[in-house]
Amino acid sequence: MSTSLTTLTLIRGADLVASPWKNGGGVTREVAAFPAGAALDAFVWRVSVADVARAGPFSRFAGIDRTLALLSGAGMLLDEADGVTHALREPLDIARFAGETAIDARLVDGATRDFNLMVRCGAATGEVDVWRDARHTQLDADVVLLFCAQGELRVTTGGGAEATATTTTTTTTTTTTTTLMMNDTLRIDDARALSCEVEGTGALLAVTIRYTEPSQA
Repeated sequence: MSTSLTTLTLIRGADLVASPWKNGGGVTREVAAFPAGAALDAFVWRVSVADVARAGPFSRFAGIDRTLALLSGAGMLLDEADGVTHALREPLDIARFAGETAIDARLVDGATRDFNLMVRCGAATGEVDVWRDARHTQLDADVVLLFCAQGELRVTTGGGAEATATTTTTTTTTTTTTTLMMNDTLRIDDARALSCEVEGTGALLAVTIRYTEPSQA
């Protein structure tokens, strides 16, 4: 039996690379995906940050569950063809919808920045929760991503069977404290029975991913 190895990876927001949309309506920055480097038709999950410059239709992704959170800007209205509208008016408002749904986006007053989670149905499940300010909890998932949406926060992890913290090649098997500035992400793989304490003032978007196919774990 193999021993679970918890791996921590710090992803700095300043290092994210912007790629323009095909329709010219904005740019996207991939935060992380599995498998790494997978094309848009092959990923199991993908997390990204998008700058939306103008109104228009969303790209459609059949078989993908999508979660979108407003990070900044005056807001966005997502209109489905059947008359349902997802209103994102305040920072950290969240909308959830199927990727194959036809959606037109309307901007309330100028450009917005959004956080996006996409998960392939049948291969994994994913959730996004908002954590504000201090928190002490226990993580239990295949992958957890903590994205700093506001402020500056310190995240201390420890208590798992074994832990490896990675920024470049640095590793540790004791508790690890990471400072997250806005747009930074702490990715935690094999987050099993792992203690997590958040200190500071701000807000995190906590992404929890669980694989449904044993081959992905």
